[in-house]
Amino acid sequence: MKLEKARILVQGIVQGVGFRPTVYRMAKEMGLKGSVKNLGNSVEIILEGNKEEIKQFAQNLKQNKPPISKITSLKINWEKSNDHEFDDFIILESSADFSGSSVIPPDVAICDKCLEEVMNKGNSRYNYPFTACTDCGPRFTVIESIPYDRERTSMDEFPLCDECMIEYRDPLDRRYHAEATCCPECGPSVFLYKDDVLDVENPVLEAAELIDEGNILAIKGIGGTHLVAKTTEEEPVITLRERLGRFNQPFACMSPDIETVKTFAEVKDFEEETLLSRRRPIVVLNKNENYYLAPSVSPVLHNLGIMLPYSGLHHLLFKYSNEPAYIMTSANIPGEPMLIDNEEIINRLEGIADYYLLHDRKIINRCDDSVIRFRAGDLAFIRRSRGYVPEPYDFSNIADDINILALGPELDVTFALLKDKKCYVSQHIGNTTKFETYKYLQEAIDYMISITKTEKVDAVACDLHPMFFTTKLAHELSEKFECDIFGVQHHHAHAGALFVDHGIDELICIAADGVGYGADGSAWGGEILHAKGENYERLGSLMPQNMAGGDLTTKYPIRMVMAMIYDYYDPEELKELMKNEYLPYFKYGAKEIDLVLKQLDSKFNIQKTTSTGRVLDAISAALGICGKRTYEGECAMKLESMAYFGEDICEIPVKIKNYDGSDILDTSKILLSVLENKENGKSINDIACSAQRAVAEGLAKLGIKAADKTGVDVIGGTGGVFYNEAISKTIRDVVTENGYEFVQHKNTCAGDGSVSLGQAAIAAMHYKKS
Repeated sequence: MKLEKARILVQGIVQGVGFRPTVYRMAKEMGLKGSVKNLGNSVEIILEGNKEEIKQFAQNLKQNKPPISKITSLKINWEKSNDHEFDDFIILESSADFSGSSVIPPDVAICDKCLEEVMNKGNSRYNYPFTACTDCGPRFTVIESIPYDRERTSMDEFPLCDECMIEYRDPLDRRYHAEATCCPECGPSVFLYKDDVLDVENPVLEAAELIDEGNILAIKGIGGTHLVAKTTEEEPVITLRERLGRFNQPFACMSPDIETVKTFAEVKDFEEETLLSRRRPIVVLNKNENYYLAPSVSPVLHNLGIMLPYSGLHHLLFKYSNEPAYIMTSANIPGEPMLIDNEEIINRLEGIADYYLLHDRKIINRCDDSVIRFRAGDLAFIRRSRGYVPEPYDFSNIADDINILALGPELDVTFALLKDKKCYVSQHIGNTTKFETYKYLQEAIDYMISITKTEKVDAVACDLHPMFFTTKLAHELSEKFECDIFGVQHHHAHAGALFVDHGIDELICIAADGVGYGADGSAWGGEILHAKGENYERLGSLMPQNMAGGDLTTKYPIRMVMAMIYDYYDPEELKELMKNEYLPYFKYGAKEIDLVLKQLDSKFNIQKTTSTGRVLDAISAALGICGKRTYEGECAMKLESMAYFGEDICEIPVKIKNYDGSDILDTSKILLSVLENKENGKSINDIACSAQRAVAEGLAKLGIKAADKTGVDVIGGTGGVFYNEAISKTIRDVVTENGYEFVQHKNTCAGDGSVSLGQAAIAAMHYKKS
């Protein structure tokens, strides 16, 4: 029988995931001869055998690939065969040959088999926190370059012992070329530190006991460092808040298992599935009626962020503790990147952490925890990072062969790199107005360009805001790469992310967020756009409102209240209302009220905005819920929690009118009605609920009017306001009841974390057309 020869090239997440040993086992079982090896960006399989068997092999591989792998492309090329060219099937050494783009696997949680070893007294890896195999453990955070082999990771500093080397070289072992594999004899070590390394037999046991006693620990993990405290007593939580200067922002927590989580939080089936997934994100859950953690863990809010252990170290901590949950918040100075270097961790967290649980493995790439929230069963990424990054998005229907670097907005920044029709979105970078974060952004860009072997950039996409640091960097990079710079309006970029998520190129976009630089130079944030590929038309918005003192209104929303109702009150009447009801909300008391009135009267230091976020903040302040923003989204989040316990029974009008040739929602009428209901003694919870409904209904009606006008049958929702479950659901219901399809984010962020992806999409559409 004549033998056939095939060269199979497999691309996707196929390195560092046990792909070669899986191929080896399948080929041996089917009696096929040949070889398999890693290339710089793919896996190459050479097979010799019966043609139908080779085809069957390809099908089997697709169906039975390793659990954390992902095949995006499998191509079979038939070649001339020299009969019996191969004597056996073998695994070859990796090659640096490279064409196309490499897909680096994300970090994933420790698998059950490795965890069983960690907890088994009879196992050589008993109590060893760095236990890993091809099915689990760090990937992105330890890779220095590709192809993904141990010598190109931070594990290179830890030569394998004889026993680990036997596992590493055995194709039938699950640790065959598991680059993060190690044991207590040859791997990284964990140690406890305070002033010096402490001489303790079991550092993890000591750390757990210290936390349970009320101490605050800095614990270095896989992709960064957490500050950790117990959650069942107020004192440690308040101490941590005081030391960090984070007095109100909710803390993310880690709980040992799903059963424990259910003792204090509501967990729906889809939330449980996500919590238990290999990616192990933080999931925002509603508190249940038996909630018993310290109130200051998530003050005022009806929900909190929870994750389950994803490393051996986490499991060991809870093995030694009786706490139902630990605070696990990123260890960084506010606005700056998470700390990863031992010396820097100790120095920068002095006065914040009481003790440090550290290890001696380098973290190559920072990677914050991912955060997910479900809205009426629909998943929404608040932060897409660990467990997901740098898995790319497929741009094959969007882009030609073009390389685009997109830099995102200014806060909650990610960047995106489009190459070979795959778009790689970075891990969470953060606030680029901070020098350290801006530097981190540049370092992360350099790394992504290097790891994907990107030799040229054809265009740099950025926000339209001329003063953003990312915009300035875009100009520098366009000069460096001698390429175009392509500006994308903020909310159009949000729509671009929806395009990617749903495989479409046209929709009516309801964009509701805090602020985005508008095409007219004003602050947009409650927009109705007809987005069609690279183009958009603004068809409606919330009523333009004055911001008295500009950005001061984002911190002190009572200023927004005054501006929104200024035209409806006598100045003295408005002044008395502010003094009698809201004086504590003014930083400088009564004299500030006079100053704001003068600003509104003279139009001095006034900016216009259509921001939905500012409207929700104003409602929150007017109801006495939140008078000062101390963290991003605080006033609106507290409004949502207050509304969660209310009913939609208050009369609040939804009035759409024409303004300057455009449809607008009269948000002043909504706020005036809020104040009227409050004065009439209605429940604050009910008013909050009804006010949210009114804003949502108004946005939906604006979107429907635009759809009616254009004939577009898909309406999408985007922007940070769409994390609000009640608003999101109301808009969806109104839109669908009127016969339109409603779409929102499912594998991208509603907030600014996917703006870079949207920028890349819009730019790609522009260059594809041209």
